[in-house]
Amino acid sequence: QVQLVESGGGLVQAGGSLRLSCAASGGTFSTYTVGWFRQAPGKEREFVAAISYSGEREYYADSVKGRFTISRDNAENRVYLEMSSLKIEDTAVYYCGADGWVTYYSGGGVGADFNVWGQGTQVTVSS
Repeated sequence: QVQLVESGGGLVQAGGSLRLSCAASGGTFSTYTVGWFRQAPGKEREFVAAISYSGEREYYADSVKGRFTISRDNAENRVYLEMSSLKIEDTAVYYCGADGWVTYYSGGGVGADFNVWGQGTQVTVSS
C-alpha cells in the first residue's frame, strides 16, 4: 500500500506563498488520483485540491481557486500544492491523500475522499 509523507509547511505572512510536497512510496502512485485536504482548529477536514492519475484534470475548492495550484510528478512519485496569495483563513494542517475519488456535484462544488493519508503538515498564515 502507498505511504505518504508531506513537507513544506511553515509560517508565512498573509499574501505570501508556500509550496507543499507529498512524497509517495510503495503502491502504484501513477495510477492514483491524489489530492490535498486541510483541517483548521475546531473545524472539519475540508477538500482543497485534487489531480487525476495522469495529471490531465485538476479540481479545486472554490475557496482556493485561482490561488492554489496542484501538480504531480509521476516519475518522482510526488504531488505538490503551490499556494500563493495566502490568507489567514488558509491556516490549517494540510493532508495529502491518495487512492480515492473526486467528483463535481451537480449543485456545485467538489467532493472527494481518499483511502490513504499522510501525517499532515502545518501551515500558519500570520497578519
